[in-house]
Amino acid sequence: MKIVLAFDKFKGSLTASAACAVVHRALKEKHPAAELVSKPMADGGEGTAAALHAALGGEGITREVTGPLPEMQVTANYLWLAEGRRAFIEMAEASGLVLLEPEQRNPLLTSTRGTGELLADALQRGAQQIWLTVGGSATVDGGTGAAAALGWKFLDAHGRELRPCGAALGRIKKLVAPARAWPVIEVLCDVDHPLCGGHGAARVFGPQKGATPAMVKQLDAGLRNLANVVRAQLGKDILDVPGAGAAGGLAAGAIAFFNARLVPGIATVMHASRLHEVMVGADWVITGEGCFDEQSLRGKVVAGVAQLARAHGAKVAVLAGRVRLEEAQWRGAGVHLVRSLAPSTMSTAEAMARAAELLHAEARLLILSA
Repeated sequence: MKIVLAFDKFKGSLTASAACAVVHRALKEKHPAAELVSKPMADGGEGTAAALHAALGGEGITREVTGPLPEMQVTANYLWLAEGRRAFIEMAEASGLVLLEPEQRNPLLTSTRGTGELLADALQRGAQQIWLTVGGSATVDGGTGAAAALGWKFLDAHGRELRPCGAALGRIKKLVAPARAWPVIEVLCDVDHPLCGGHGAARVFGPQKGATPAMVKQLDAGLRNLANVVRAQLGKDILDVPGAGAAGGLAAGAIAFFNARLVPGIATVMHASRLHEVMVGADWVITGEGCFDEQSLRGKVVAGVAQLARAHGAKVAVLAGRVRLEEAQWRGAGVHLVRSLAPSTMSTAEAMARAAELLHAEARLLILSA
């Protein structure tokens, strides 16, 4: 029997590599003769650079950059591959929600400037291709902070330069572009949300970044203003592009200001890790994440892995910390078996603390046949 392990991270508990290792040990104990292949996965959210590093190697570059708040300095890393002069930048390293205490979360004030500083460092190194991952952001600034770090200027109605942040979006009236050539930049998206509206960046993700209902309304209007200015002055329509709302509109800003294109993060990681090759002849593919819910079926790891497994005739099992989907939903996505690690009576805090133990135990209980 051949089993492929293709886990996402269990956010706050296990990296994708750690999850694969735990299940590998458990299955080896129960199925010692099975062929086991581990391929840690990611979809453009946090952990994508680590998954790409595991697949491709490369050098970690460390820089001190601006954090999510303008007065913050943080130590951030990105991945550099000298061959091909490629950089893999994870925006959460510089502008992520995990860098803030709950009381510091305020998307009117936060900015992607530090992400732009990482981009600038990669450009200075001579990057010919940049992959930018956009999950886990603390920001709703439409990518204006990152753009400012690379020379863009944002002016108000009186010609005064604005400090890019969520609160400034509604006051932007003029864009001043830098004299700069851009390499190939691809944004690895893990969501398909547009920039504005009911499914947009502010309304869907703003509250988890600290936005009150009044802030959500202001931010949504500000992003719409930015889109209107970009269309009028740059001739680019970023308003309704699927995925443009990722990272508080950083994806939209990358299209507008860096000539980037959006690509599905999970497809990129699967291709880089050659997952399609190891799935040949597989009987089972086991994947999972912290919470298996409706978002999991919208461009996330589980959906991408399940689709590829179907193409190879392999069965799919999902092990997740919590399961919030009905059986009809996950079966419709091509999944054959789903198990929740934590009983409903267990607190989330306890489940996260015991994630490795619970994952190991549940993997040993799986009934798999060729």
